[in-house]
Order: sequence, then C-alpha cells, then structure tokens
Amino acid sequence: MAEERSLEYTPTWVVAFICFIIVLLSLLAERGLHHLGKCLKRRKQDALFEALQKLKEELMLLGFISLMLTVSQAAIRHICVPPGLVSSMFPCKKPLEKHHAPESSHTLRHLLSTGASPDHCAAKGQVPLVSVEALHQLHIFIFVLAVFHVIFCASTMVLGGARIQQWKHWEDRFKKHPSQKDALKRGHAQAHPHAHALHELFNANHEFFAMHAGGFWRRSVVISWLRSFFKQFYGSVTKSEYIALRQGFIMTHCPTNPSFNFHKYMLRTLEIDFKKVVSISWYLWLFVVVFLLLNVGGWNTYFWLSFLPLILLLMVGAKLENIISTLAVDVCEKRNRAEVAVITPSDELFWFHKPEIVLQIIHFILFQNSFEIAFFFWILFTYGIRSCIMERLGFLIPRLVMGVLVQVLCSYSTLPLYALVTQMGSKFKKGIFDEVVQSTLEVWLQDTRSKGDSTSQSRRLEIQPTTPEALNVQVNEVTEC
Repeated sequence: MAEERSLEYTPTWVVAFICFIIVLLSLLAERGLHHLGKCLKRRKQDALFEALQKLKEELMLLGFISLMLTVSQAAIRHICVPPGLVSSMFPCKKPLEKHHAPESSHTLRHLLSTGASPDHCAAKGQVPLVSVEALHQLHIFIFVLAVFHVIFCASTMVLGGARIQQWKHWEDRFKKHPSQKDALKRGHAQAHPHAHALHELFNANHEFFAMHAGGFWRRSVVISWLRSFFKQFYGSVTKSEYIALRQGFIMTHCPTNPSFNFHKYMLRTLEIDFKKVVSISWYLWLFVVVFLLLNVGGWNTYFWLSFLPLILLLMVGAKLENIISTLAVDVCEKRNRAEVAVITPSDELFWFHKPEIVLQIIHFILFQNSFEIAFFFWILFTYGIRSCIMERLGFLIPRLVMGVLVQVLCSYSTLPLYALVTQMGSKFKKGIFDEVVQSTLEVWLQDTRSKGDSTSQSRRLEIQPTTPEALNVQVNEVTEC
C-alpha cells in the first residue's frame, strides 16, 4: 500500500492547478450571483433580490460550517470516550465482529494525513468519539441538504408562480372596467361592456355560492371538510373562487379602487414570502439534529418520517379549501339575516388566528421534503444502493413516490391556494405597496423612530407613529389604496 503524501511532498504544479480550479469555480459562482442580483435590480424585482441576498447568507453559513468542520476535525478525532458510550444507537445494525479488529485502510490513511495516532485512545483503554471519515461524510451531507433545499424551494416557487400566472386573464377581464356608478353616468353604448362584466361577475358569484353553500349537505361540517380535502387534488382554485375572493379583498381593503390589480399584488407577496422560505431557520437545523439522533437501525425512522410532509401538506390544503367554503357559507348566513352579504376577510379563519402560520408550515414541508431527497442521494453516492441505511426496497420506493407527490402537489395546488386564500386575513400584506412606496415608508419609519429617540418620554408618546412593524396596516385604518 502506497503511503499518502502530505503537501510537503506533492508536486507544486498539482497544488497550483487544484488551487486554480477551486478559485476559478468560486469566482464564477460569485460573479454569477452578482450579475443575477444586478438583473433583478434592473427589473425592479426587489423582493427576489432580497431572497437572493438571503441565499448568499445561507451560503456564507454553509461556508462557516465547512470551515469549522475542516479546522476542528483533528481536535475532534483526539477526543476519547469509554467504549460503552459508542456501542449502541447505530444507523445500521452492527454485525458481530472480532474484538480489537484493525481499522480499515481508508481510516488509517485519514489518521496518517491528520497526524493522529491509531493508538492514541487505545492506550487509555478508550475509543475515539468519531472518526475523521465520519466527519467528512457529515460535512458532505450538510452541503447536499442545503443545495437540495434551495433547488426545491426555487422550483416550487417557479412552478407555483407559473400556475398563478394562468389566473391573469381572469384579472384582466375585470380591472379595466369602470365602476358601476361611472358607467351609469355615461351613455348606453359605453355602459354595455360594463354591463357584460357585471353579468359575468354575477354568474361567477352565483356559481361560487352554489358550489360551496348550495344545499344543506354542503353546509355540513363533515361534508365540507371531506369536500375540501379531495378538492385540492383537482381544480384547487376555480374562476368563480378567484373572482369572489378578489371582490371580497377589494371591497374590504380597497373600496375606492375597484380596478385594483389583485393578481399583481398576489405575485408581489409571493416574492416576499420566497425570501422567508428559501432560508434555513434554526428550528429546521434542530429538526436535522433530532432526525440524526433517531435514525437508529431497525426503527425505520426514515420511512415513517417520509409521511410527515405529505400529511402536513394535505392538512394545509384542506384547511385553505375549507376557508373558501366558510367564507361562502358566512355570506349566505348574512343574506338570510338581511345583512350586507359581502365576503369579510378575517384572521379568525386561520389556525390560532394567524395566517402566517400557513407559510411556516409550508416552509417546513419544503425543507423536510428536500431533506428526504437529499438524504437519499447522499446515501446513494456515499454508501451505494445496497447500504443498510437505505433499508428494504419496499420502504425505498414509497419514500421516493411521496417525495415527488409532495413536490408536485405543493407546486400546483397548495402554493397557489396559499397565495390566494391568505389574502383573506384581517390585514393586508406590505406587498400591496409597490417597491418605491415600500422603501419610502420604511425610510419614514426609520426617521420617525430616530426622532422619537431624541425627544423626551412624554413627547415621544405624543408623536409615536401608529403604523407599526413592517407595514402590516390594520384594515380599519385604510381608507383607500
């Protein structure tokens, strides 16, 4: 067996060539991200630009994790523990082996390259906490996980955005027509196109209420939830639902602007949400740690965990569909009580009265699904298809099928549903303002707060602005859009 050479005995041209390739690839990646950011700024896609900045932060975190693992691997390798601490909870059932079996040649080469002695812990009657090879494989897994998460989130947002773009022609049919009051002031020839639009709006509303609240059986809680569960698999958003929810949003939040571009507003809020989804939060990293802890051979943790994103996704889809049905039933009940029969957005429709919880669940679903696929490919290329971590073929195929199903269902059904239904909260999102207005208001808020800090306590209480955190304005305080 040839002994591995250290850097002292490696040809200089090899060192220079490898260094050149690494630096070149890094610069190409950095320049590519830089030009992508400039392109987004030119097109005034500020939300996507912020998402790109968030992606750079995640890459920087990955780089720091990589640096920490590389620098500290020799020190970690010298940590010795009693054999009893590392004799259980293996990802694979450990086969019977002879005591004091010699370490593999691959591990010995790692030890030689790091200057560690194989007998360092044995002399103390202990064993190493972890091998350098295991640290290296963990290093690769963290990188693969982050890459798959970014790819899955980006593909989901792109496919979901493409699905929402199909609704644009519904928006265009209504936003260009004048209000009914203005149409009546004009001649019959000019009022005719608007009358056609009103007739189409009436038909859409009639279809919406007949679909969700027509008949006693549709108002039954059990039937409503069952219908909501199955509807997410076909036609998650229909034309009548889009028009009805659009009208409810405009009448509540923008009553003086009936031609408000609701579709463009939805796309802006989706871009802003993408910045949150692409990041890997601390609780997601905690989930990875818990999974690595519970991935014990024989427990089939990987198989049972693969059901979690699908179950959560079906719950979210059913809840969003049920909110649409609840809004329709609420309008019918108001009509029966001779009240103003309009769709009234409210936070009470959502879990814990917080619409943002839906985004957090979708964030977790996308991460957990990307984790499943990343873990599969990492095991495949690191240990092979016959690795004991892969478990049996009967467990492997369902995991892959569910991963693909979650990705498709989330892209084409749940995400478009989320973009539409979460607008039915008591507050509208800051995406209702364009980029220029958002930046102007943020500067105004910063100036107001800085001036407030320089005044006395009593004066600060008098001038403290009522527009709080990140422009989530209360509905009752808005008079026009």
